Amino acid sequence: MQIDLLDVFANGSLSGNPLAVVRGAEGLDAAAMLALTRWLGFSETTFLLPPEDPAADYRVRIFYPAGELPFAGHPTLGTAAAWLAAGGVPKVAGEVMQECGVGLVPVRIEGESLAFRAPPLRRSGALDATERAEAIRVAGVSDAEVIAAVHADNGPGWRLLHLASAEAVLAARPVASAPVPTDVGLVGPHPSGSPVAWEVRAFFTDATGTLKEDPVTGSLNAAVAQYLFETGLAEGGYVAGQGQRIGADGRVSVRRDEAGDLWIGGTVRPVARDGLLGAL
Repeated sequence: MQIDLLDVFANGSLSGNPLAVVRGAEGLDAAAMLALTRWLGFSETTFLLPPEDPAADYRVRIFYPAGELPFAGHPTLGTAAAWLAAGGVPKVAGEVMQECGVGLVPVRIEGESLAFRAPPLRRSGALDATERAEAIRVAGVSDAEVIAAVHADNGPGWRLLHLASAEAVLAARPVASAPVPTDVGLVGPHPSGSPVAWEVRAFFTDATGTLKEDPVTGSLNAAVAQYLFETGLAEGGYVAGQGQRIGADGRVSVRRDEAGDLWIGGTVRPVARDGLLGAL
């Protein structure tokens, strides 16, 4: 087995979301995968395996400290980058096909960036009054700042709060702990003309119920994009920022193609491969 470290959705040196990718993980069971994930301490760790679907280039299992996920965004881009760097050749030129818990997820190679096609939401629609109140409590925001509160489940069960402004998103003061699992996301607009259109924050619980903030979150940004396009708040494409409050500076590019599919992209920078530390 080999382990690679990558910086996903980077906007400079060590500015995105760290990811560990274990290649050749056939000998590990789920318990060992989870134990390594918890020991490493990243928001997710992935395990590369041979594909089972003939259309896929590889299969991946995605773990976070509280268990296994059927899909997650920054692990998708980082795993694709690690597979390519290890000599992987896609069946279809210019597009890697990932097999994971939600099925097949295409990842396009776009110059120095990668972009995955946002998978369908497993659940959408407004939160009920109890769910809304709990999401507001966990995120530590004012009810008066909440424009909408919706389900945005695409693997992680995100509950999304659309706030009045990026300033309100950055001012949120989340609680220290919450029930397991808890996945709450925030989004709010920057002023018109800003280089970043939307600010995003993501909170999730680890196995002990400690609430943590994710530096940059592909799955949440995918769900946010589906919400923004469906409500007419975005069209064409935009750039989202995430991670400011915890020392990151991630950038997520979002665009909708002619078929109506949403592509969530960003830069993936290698940090270490086979234990060899690269340029920082």
